[in-house]
Amino acid sequence: MASPTVNPDLARERKRATFDPIQLTYVLYNGPERVRRKRYLQSLAINDPVIANSPDWHTLSREQKYEEVMRKTVYYTNRVQELGLTNPEEIFSYREAGMAHENSAFGLHSSMFIPTIEKMGTEEQKQAWIPRSLRYEVIGTYAQTELGHGTFVRGLETTATYDPKSKEFVINSPTLTSTKFWPGALGKTSNYCVVMAQLLTQGQNCGIQAFIVPLRRLDNHQALPGVTVGDIGTKFGYESIDNGFLKLNHVRVPRMNMLMRYAKVLEDGTFIKPDNDKLVYGSMVFIRSVITNDAARSLGQACTIAIRYSAVRRQTEVSPKGEEAQVLDYQTQQHRVFPALATSYALWFAGRYMVDVYLRVTEQIEKGALEELPQLHGLSSGLKAFSSWAASRMLEECRMSCGGHGYSNASGFSKIYVDLTPACTYEGENMVMMLQSARFLLKCFAQAKSGAKLPGLVSCLNRPLRGSSSIDSRLELTALFDAYEHRAVRLITEAAGRVQGLVTSGKTGQQASNQASVQLVAAANAFCHAFVLKTFMDKLSVGVSDAAARSALNTLCQLYAVYGIVDNLGEFMIDGYVSSKQATMLNQRLLDLLAEIRPNAVAFVDAFDTPDNVLKSALGRFDGNVYEAIFEYAKNSKLNEKDVADAYHKHMKPFMDEMKLKAPRVAARL
Repeated sequence: MASPTVNPDLARERKRATFDPIQLTYVLYNGPERVRRKRYLQSLAINDPVIANSPDWHTLSREQKYEEVMRKTVYYTNRVQELGLTNPEEIFSYREAGMAHENSAFGLHSSMFIPTIEKMGTEEQKQAWIPRSLRYEVIGTYAQTELGHGTFVRGLETTATYDPKSKEFVINSPTLTSTKFWPGALGKTSNYCVVMAQLLTQGQNCGIQAFIVPLRRLDNHQALPGVTVGDIGTKFGYESIDNGFLKLNHVRVPRMNMLMRYAKVLEDGTFIKPDNDKLVYGSMVFIRSVITNDAARSLGQACTIAIRYSAVRRQTEVSPKGEEAQVLDYQTQQHRVFPALATSYALWFAGRYMVDVYLRVTEQIEKGALEELPQLHGLSSGLKAFSSWAASRMLEECRMSCGGHGYSNASGFSKIYVDLTPACTYEGENMVMMLQSARFLLKCFAQAKSGAKLPGLVSCLNRPLRGSSSIDSRLELTALFDAYEHRAVRLITEAAGRVQGLVTSGKTGQQASNQASVQLVAAANAFCHAFVLKTFMDKLSVGVSDAAARSALNTLCQLYAVYGIVDNLGEFMIDGYVSSKQATMLNQRLLDLLAEIRPNAVAFVDAFDTPDNVLKSALGRFDGNVYEAIFEYAKNSKLNEKDVADAYHKHMKPFMDEMKLKAPRVAARL
């Protein structure tokens, strides 16, 4: 029975749902035990008195935000150790509950610095650096992006020149544009850094390699000689993180500071190549795999806010002098937020799948098996772009669907927005990521044409294109997926044909790729879209035991599939695979699906199991008492601490007095 303090509209929404949200919560978090554990850890953080009275984030200056996040990060790091937490998901759940969308000050230390050493360091190097890093004696970050180069890693200008006499590398920033720029926690926090630089030895450039470089003294944190390091300034978001710049003036580090598990430099300067050049980028592949998870979670939170608020908000009489309708009853509102809801679930399952694939493939790499590394690199690049693009676009749609109140920081959207949208450019600019994925697909296409049998989802390239779709009003998921697969194969085929035609006409491979790049991006995007739909379908097949929850989720999956076709109709119809009659039917069935999802909308977002302390939204709170929360937020504005603002006495009153004195003179002239 609902609490009497719950908004009656929201209570009614929960009562009318056709399934129990907890059943989907179990699916999203991999079982009841993990849900119980997540809730327990979140409760510990939420009820911790040290964090409970934290100041309102939006009232702090940037310097205060940096200090506040450092305070929380240090506190939670100690608490994680005291609680004996080692599982990354448990650590995330615990920390998120106390500092949602505030970003850990040591985030890059744990997500990039340590994993890079673990994956790319020799056993000797790991023994030298990992224990010190786990004790936080060494706090590091990962510096790849430069002022003049980012996603194009081969173009980095920072150099590491080997000196065989001293057995040292000389790390140098030879130009302004070689200045490392943007790495998180570089400006003021880290005392060490993994620097990606061009290896120069025996007069040869041996490509990009990773080097551990000290930045600051361990006793007083002052920058070391030859190191110019600082914060890059204010940004759209991530205000608490000291994204930094770094110039290195012939800084010397020992030979063993180059991570040498794969590539090696012997004492005499001889370079030994790795078995696969992409092994150098293992840390980036991991982060790109995780970004899809982050996109799904952020979009899920935005949907939670938009849908709960739409259930509580009433606007406009449906009939004269009648009751104002719930905004969620308007079909236009459903058309805005329900596809976003379906996308958040689809990305959630795809993200989980990608992390599992990453862990499996890296385990194989540890044993020396590198066969699946190109597929992991290609898929993670494309999916990173696809997920961050989709989530960013739909997050903004959710915000706008909340009307004027969605613009207030009280809505909770602003923190989610500035945390999510940079994912379109960090860890690889999205357009370039799609092109990397497209290059992988072109290689697969060439292999298929030569008779090779391809594995997994790329096996579709072994099959001929079908003539027409079997989609009908039943919206069978297999038929819908066939359309996605057909679209992807056709676009890959056309892009490959375009590249080949240009090469045949005399263009270089690089020129041909550039002149076909729009088609290549479209092909990679279509492939990723099909992949995401397939993971959604697979979860329905094996991961949902509760019949009512599975039925509701099936409808949501149908909406995801149908909306994707309608939203990209030209690509599905251009060769006649989807007919105009089917297109008309899909447009109508899309509207039918909105009506079918309507009774379960609140249950779907409740299943995300996001505590109010994490959501931090007056509009999306679980009890639905949004107007009380918005008004309370307004009353607490710092401008309300004084009835008469200081600006009145300093500027406004003198201006008004001056104008009063001028008034008689003006009147006399008239």
